[in-house]
Amino acid sequence: MLPLRDINRSGSFPLVNWLLIAANSAAFLFQLWLPPAVQDQLIEVAGVVPARFLTGSPLAVLSLFTSQFLHGGWMHIISNMWVLAIFGDNVEDRLGHARYLLFYLVSGVLGALGQVAIAPYSPVPMIGASGAIAGVLGAYLLFFPLAKVVTLVPIFFFVRFIELPAWVFLGGWFLLQFWNGLPTAVSGAAGMQGGVAYWAHVGGFAGGLLLARLFARRITY
Repeated sequence: MLPLRDINRSGSFPLVNWLLIAANSAAFLFQLWLPPAVQDQLIEVAGVVPARFLTGSPLAVLSLFTSQFLHGGWMHIISNMWVLAIFGDNVEDRLGHARYLLFYLVSGVLGALGQVAIAPYSPVPMIGASGAIAGVLGAYLLFFPLAKVVTLVPIFFFVRFIELPAWVFLGGWFLLQFWNGLPTAVSGAAGMQGGVAYWAHVGGFAGGLLLARLFARRITY
């Protein structure tokens, strides 16, 4: 299923959300500009390497933030920014600009730590904004569970456009991430399933869902 847009008008201009999209895009273009060998070195240094946390390296803590702005390819960056553009504006409107930025970064950290907790000995660098965006999805589910999400659904050789309630679309997405991540959790494999850090998605989503109300603006009368 592919989300195309949500039917949920934002009451303010999502400045921070667009700045995050611009920052991620700029960082990706910078990656592409680097020679392949240097790209690999950048990912090794700035990506989250779970096994690095066992050494107590300060680089491990810093990578929790730097890794959020690196991506592994065009599909990775496009899919992440597409989802952020659809769901981030309403969450930013609910939290406020400054709180939204902090919430986004904290969700990304929690997502990365979720993967580290499941595969603490993995030497594979983890990069991407998926954990932070998963936190945004968790907040969206909490604040706007009945908002409609226009979704492209392939059915055999045909496609249909269906308006799904956010709780159905996002709840289904979360269950899929959890299910796909189970082999790593059960086997204790030191790595990722198919190159995807599903537990970063799970950790970010759960963290966003739990923290959203804490970050929400207080409305006074």
